[in-house]
Amino acid sequence: MAVESTSATTTAASKRPHDELQYLSLIRTVLETGETRPDRTGTGTISLFAPPNLRFSLTDSTLPLLTTKRTFLRGILEELLWFVNGRTDSTLLSNKGVKIWDGNGSKEFLEKRGLGHRREGDLGPVYGFQWRHFGAEYVDCDASYDGKGVDQLQEVVRKIKEDPTDRRIILSAWNPADIPQMALPPCHLLCQFYVHLPQSDSPPGTKPKLSCLMYQRSADLGLGIPFNIASYAVLTHMIAHLTDTDPHELIIQLGDAHVYRDHVDALKVQLEREPKEFPKLRWKRGRRERLEDFEMEDFEVVGYESWPSIPMKMSV
Repeated sequence: MAVESTSATTTAASKRPHDELQYLSLIRTVLETGETRPDRTGTGTISLFAPPNLRFSLTDSTLPLLTTKRTFLRGILEELLWFVNGRTDSTLLSNKGVKIWDGNGSKEFLEKRGLGHRREGDLGPVYGFQWRHFGAEYVDCDASYDGKGVDQLQEVVRKIKEDPTDRRIILSAWNPADIPQMALPPCHLLCQFYVHLPQSDSPPGTKPKLSCLMYQRSADLGLGIPFNIASYAVLTHMIAHLTDTDPHELIIQLGDAHVYRDHVDALKVQLEREPKEFPKLRWKRGRRERLEDFEMEDFEVVGYESWPSIPMKMSV
């Protein structure tokens, strides 16, 4: 995976305002008008419910990787591949230096959730399990679930190929029956894919375009949302790659959009920064045929330039 190249050919500037400005504007709005609320972690938040959605163009191979602070791209990609492969063992990420699930997978945290019988790192039937094995009986993170449950992600790919106007191209991580077994219920819990078919006046050879609408019930604007934007953008690019469609747009609707109180000063620094051009996502190894075929070596992110990182503490 190449992530530092600055040799991308710049395209003509769009009349559309920089998409990152929506994110920065939302943070300002939350800080100025949000209500102060207690929360599960004990940190406290400033919260706004159901703000206007965020829309990010994916055309011309664009990857909306936020630029007003350095974003942990390798962590985003490793976590997404972990989801796509149905994994629920956080130590698989931790061993690769991706520590984002360590707090929720610790023995202490699992015991607080009433899941102390699980080994450290066993998060229960979280995102990837629901994506690939919805409805299967969860045993532990080491069990094999091959052929068990509903493979929602494969169904998404099949429907886009075979029935692109279907209004049920849905991927859901929200399974109420399984939530008591999860170390953390899903925050980004539902997405719907939409195929824009070529119209009668489209140029010959025009490919269908693919958009994704994601709903997130709980949105940590400082740490979580930069990850979530990039992750669902990459997922849409991956599915477009498999279905021979062109990535078009990612739309995100948030429920509880909040700023943790200990992130306020850091976000004020970020708000002073001007966004830079988004990078491009290229495929390095030719066409993949199955979801399981994608590996880190497939992704090349070209032209990512950002402001320096801004440390923020993760609330668990």
